[in-house]
Amino acid sequence: MTEKREIILDNLYGAVVEGDQNTALTLVKEALAVGTAPREILNDCMIMAMSEVGELFECGEYFVPEMLLSARAMKNGMNYLKPYLIEDGNKSNGRLALGSVKGDLHDIGKNVVTILLESAGIEVIDLGVDVPPERFVEAVRDDGVKVIGMSCLLTTTLPVMRDVIYHLGEAGMRNDVTVLVGGAPVTQDFADHIGADHFAPDANQAVKLAKSLFDA
Repeated sequence: MTEKREIILDNLYGAVVEGDQNTALTLVKEALAVGTAPREILNDCMIMAMSEVGELFECGEYFVPEMLLSARAMKNGMNYLKPYLIEDGNKSNGRLALGSVKGDLHDIGKNVVTILLESAGIEVIDLGVDVPPERFVEAVRDDGVKVIGMSCLLTTTLPVMRDVIYHLGEAGMRNDVTVLVGGAPVTQDFADHIGADHFAPDANQAVKLAKSLFDA
């Protein structure tokens, strides 16, 4: 790698960590212009930067606002990079459906997880907010996903997560899909109680968990 490419990638790494969306986009363009492979920009720079952000979040140096800024900077660069990744033969590392359950209109946590998953090369079907159990079932039946993620922020919507799992069972699909749950009021005990397969306490752990499922 030439010195110029090293400098560009180092600066891009910093821009993602610091959540500088405009600079991240500019540096992605510069990296491509000097001949850097798209997968190198993604895997060896941007994803590594987001891994550091996740570590900063876990140790309490970053909070949700900082993490969201970094995720948006990553997304900004990713959007420009995607056509080059397709040409370069970069394939999805997996596919899942993600949504905030019925009655819950909060989407910040879900959006952070979505961006981080896409940053890790995982294709996300974003079901949005206020998602009824039937839509999760449709994602498994019609979209062919093998992993679904449910999020909520309100304690009043916790029972809907159980309802989704019940509907999957009624449709004869429970054994065909892995169910992940997360959100502020969700705990490991609750996940176990409703029969979810996995619980993620935060966005970074959700991404690590999803990656481990697709890498298995």
